Amino acid sequence: MPDDLRSDPRRAHYVAPFDETTVTVDAVHVAAKPSSLWRDAWRDIRRRPTFWISLVVAVVVALMAAWPTLFTSVPPNNGCDLSNSNAGPVSGHLLGFTFQGCDIYSRIVWGARTSVSVGLLATFIGSFIGLVMGAIAGFYPGWLDSLLSRVGDIFFSIPYILAAVVAMTVFSEHRNVLTLALAIGGFAWASTARVVRAEVLRVRQSDYITAARAIGRSRFRTMLSHAIPNAIAPLLVITTLSLAAAIVAEATLSFLGVGLGGDVMSWGKDISQAQQSLRVAPMALIYPSIALTVTVLAFIMLGELIRDGLDPRARAQR
Repeated sequence: MPDDLRSDPRRAHYVAPFDETTVTVDAVHVAAKPSSLWRDAWRDIRRRPTFWISLVVAVVVALMAAWPTLFTSVPPNNGCDLSNSNAGPVSGHLLGFTFQGCDIYSRIVWGARTSVSVGLLATFIGSFIGLVMGAIAGFYPGWLDSLLSRVGDIFFSIPYILAAVVAMTVFSEHRNVLTLALAIGGFAWASTARVVRAEVLRVRQSDYITAARAIGRSRFRTMLSHAIPNAIAPLLVITTLSLAAAIVAEATLSFLGVGLGGDVMSWGKDISQAQQSLRVAPMALIYPSIALTVTVLAFIMLGELIRDGLDPRARAQR
């Protein structure tokens, strides 16, 4: 004890003996990347085998649509020979021939271009219209919200397949990819608008929206810079599902004979033509049906996995 404490007992105090120990504190990784919704979703879905299977199928179909010559060198139409009508697989023709003697594998590869191009364009049109209508309806309550919601209800009550059939029948002289995509996407945006509106209504109550309005930013700029970017996650999920639905719609219209005209390859058109020889050569119908089913299933699974990955409650239950 120091001398000044011994001289003044009132200032003296007792200190209990203790052992000197070394305390180890874990270092804080300041440089580590902060967690986010998209990063957590990626960590979740990348551990699931179904995600990689669906992604591989989607990439293969996209490559077939963009560069079909990477998968086959046989022309889909010019190589048709009636002597090979409904013939089985031979060397260089893995899946056999159609009723008109065309190579089935080549037509499936080239048919992916029509399905994917129409599906992507129709999905873009429907998603764009749905995003604009849903964002404005959700961010501007009142009479504008009521008006746009009623317009969406009208389009939602119309089966877009039936509406596309009518539209393609009216514009039968202009059957091309753009017309078909407009016929599908122009009537299929209502469900997207509903999802976007609900998400924008939720985001509109956030503090950063209030802060942006408090500093004098206009409502329209606040919607573009804050509301829409923070409501985009559900749109990504519904866009993936809408792509699968658009591919099915294109195949349905081609099957009914109101799709793309001319010599354009289409899985729906091949399925329709194969009905004539279903009993004697069923594989001409089964192979394009399998291609359509696998493609649609891959995009649906991708959409479902992304939706589960973006949902914290779904991640916590697994």
